[in-house]
Amino acid sequence: MSYLQEYQASVTDPAAFWAAKAEKLAWFKKPSQILNEQNGQYQWFVDGELNTSYLALDYHIEQGRGEQCALIYDSPVTGTKQRYSYLALRDAVARFAGVLKANGVTKGDRVVIYMPMIPEAAIAMLATARLGAVHSVVFGGFAPHELAVRIDDATPKVVISASCGIEINRVIAYKPLLDSALEKASHQPERCIILQRPQYTATLLAERDLDWQQAMVTAEPAAPVAVNSTDPLYILYTSGTTGKPKGVVRDNGGHAVALSYSMKAIYNMDLGDVFWAASDVGWVVGHSYIVYGPLLAGCTTILYEGKPVFTPDAGAFWRVCAEYGVKAIFAAPTAFRAIRKEDPEAVLMQQYDLRKLESIFMAGERLDPPTYHWACQVSGKPVIDHWWQTETGWSICANLAGIELLPAKAGSATCAVPGYNLQILDDEGKPVAANQQGNIAIKLPLPPGCLTTVWGNPERFTSGYLNQFPGYYATGDGGYLDEEGYLFVMGRTDDVINVAGHRLSTGEMEEIIASHPAVAECCVIGLPDALKGQQPVGFVLLKNGIVANTQDIEAELVALVRQEIGAVASFKRALVVPRLPKTRSGKILRKLLRQIGEGQDYQIPSTIDDPASLPELAQLMKQHGLT
Repeated sequence: MSYLQEYQASVTDPAAFWAAKAEKLAWFKKPSQILNEQNGQYQWFVDGELNTSYLALDYHIEQGRGEQCALIYDSPVTGTKQRYSYLALRDAVARFAGVLKANGVTKGDRVVIYMPMIPEAAIAMLATARLGAVHSVVFGGFAPHELAVRIDDATPKVVISASCGIEINRVIAYKPLLDSALEKASHQPERCIILQRPQYTATLLAERDLDWQQAMVTAEPAAPVAVNSTDPLYILYTSGTTGKPKGVVRDNGGHAVALSYSMKAIYNMDLGDVFWAASDVGWVVGHSYIVYGPLLAGCTTILYEGKPVFTPDAGAFWRVCAEYGVKAIFAAPTAFRAIRKEDPEAVLMQQYDLRKLESIFMAGERLDPPTYHWACQVSGKPVIDHWWQTETGWSICANLAGIELLPAKAGSATCAVPGYNLQILDDEGKPVAANQQGNIAIKLPLPPGCLTTVWGNPERFTSGYLNQFPGYYATGDGGYLDEEGYLFVMGRTDDVINVAGHRLSTGEMEEIIASHPAVAECCVIGLPDALKGQQPVGFVLLKNGIVANTQDIEAELVALVRQEIGAVASFKRALVVPRLPKTRSGKILRKLLRQIGEGQDYQIPSTIDDPASLPELAQLMKQHGLT
C-alpha cells in the first residue's frame, strides 16, 4: 500500500483503520467499541482490556522468543555493558512489581520514578504498568523544586530513585535532591525505594526508605493486572506557558496500538531488529521508543548511559550502532550537531562497520538543513526528520520508512502520519492556502496514543488544546504545508522554547528571575543557538535604587534558574537593561525581541509606549553578541 492510500484510509474512516491495527495486539478482552465521542471528547477501544507490560514482555515469551535479547545496557560512563533476554527482563520486572505490590501499590496508584539511564529505570516503569498503576518519570537532571511540583501534582504512593546519576566526569548524588524535594513537597509518599549504585552510597531513612537490592531478594513475582484500555498508563509532565507543568496522561490501549503500528510504519522495524533511541527515559522519546515501542514490537532496544561526544569521543554513536547491529537510530539534531562540531569530517565514523544501519531518524527540535545535509553526506544513509510532541506520544509528521519513503525536503518533516488529519489554520480557525503560514492544528479525533487529558485538570486540557479552534487540537506550533503536503514547522506560537530537544517554559524562568529581590521586571526569550537549537536569554529591569554590580546580579540570576530548574535549562545569559520595550497596555514586546535576536527586519509598532526603547535594546543586544 502506498503512503497516500494508507493516509486516506486513516482519515476517511478512522475507526475502521484503527480497528484493523488493534487486531494485531494480544488483548485480554478485544474491544468492540473502537471510537467513542462524548461532548467533544474522544476515547479509543473503550471496552477493551489489556496489560502493557504483558504485551511488552510475557507475550513474546509465549511466542517462543524468551531467549531473544530484549534490552542492551551500554554505559561508557561506568564501563558497563549488560544484556537482558525477554525472559530475564520479564523476571526482573515481575519481581520488582512484587516489591511495589508488597509496599501497597495497586491498580490506579501513582509511582514517581526519578532515575538515571540504567536498566532499573525501564524495569520500574514496566513493573508499575504490570500492576495497572500509573508511573510518572521525572528526568534525573531536574532540581528539587521541579521534582517537588511533580510529586505534589501526581501524589504518588511510592517514589523510586537511585543513589546517583553519572555525567561525563562527575557523580551527581540523587538522594539528597530527592530528600530536598520531599522537604519542599506538601504530599509525602509512603515509601521511597532507592537503588544503591557503586559510585555513591545514599543514606537511607529507616522509617521511609527501602533498599532496592535488598527488597528484590525476598520479593514474590507479580502477575500482570488487566486494565481498561482507557485507564492511564503514565503521566509525563511537559512545560506549560503558565510555568506550572502539565501532566500529560497516556492511556493503555491507544498507546499500545499506536506505538506497535509506528514501529513498522515509521521506523520499518521487524521482530528481532535492533532499535536505538538515543534519548532519556525522562522524556517522551524514552517512554515511547526506548521502553515501550521496541518491546511491544518484539525488537531489541538499547539503553545508553553516555553522550554523543566525550564518552569517550565523537565516534560513540557509530560505535554503538556497529557493536550491536543497530538497524535504525533516533536522536535529537543537537546530538548530531555536537558530533559534527567535534568531528566535522566524520573521521571517527570510518572505524566502524555500519552496514546494518539503514536509517537515521531525528526529532525533538527543528532539524536545520546544514545538519541534515551533513548527516546525509557522511553516513550515506536516509536521514529522516519527523515531528511530534510530548502530548502526541508519537510522530505527527514523518517519512514512513515502513510504508513508502517519499523524496525528502530539507527543513520539512515530510507529510502527516496516518491518523493525523493535519490542517494549517489562520487565527480565525479557517484553513489557509498552500505555502501560507498559520497555526498547525489536527482535526479531531486525534489518533490513538495521544494525550487523553491533563492529570487532575481536564479543564486545562480543554482550554489549552481544544478551545482555540473548535473541532481541532491546537499544537501550539506555527508553520505551513507546501503544495505537495509537506509540513514545515517554523516554531512555537507560545512561550515554550526548545533547548537541545527539551521543551522549557520561558514563563517559568521569568517567575524565577522575578523572585530575585533586585528585579523589578523581566522577560525571557529563546534565541537561535548553533548547537542547542535555542538558548534562553533573560532581559532584566532592576528596581529603583539598586546600586549593586550588574555583573554580580546577572551571575546570581543564572545560578537561581539553574538551582530551580536545573542545568537542563541551559540558562547562561541574563542582561540587565535600562528599560523593556512595551505596548501602552504594558505588554512586553517579546516577539520583536526575538526578531532582533534572529537578525530579522522589524517594525516599531504604533502601540509601543516608548519608541526609543526598542532600538536602544537592539544596540545593547548587538554589543553583547545576542544578535
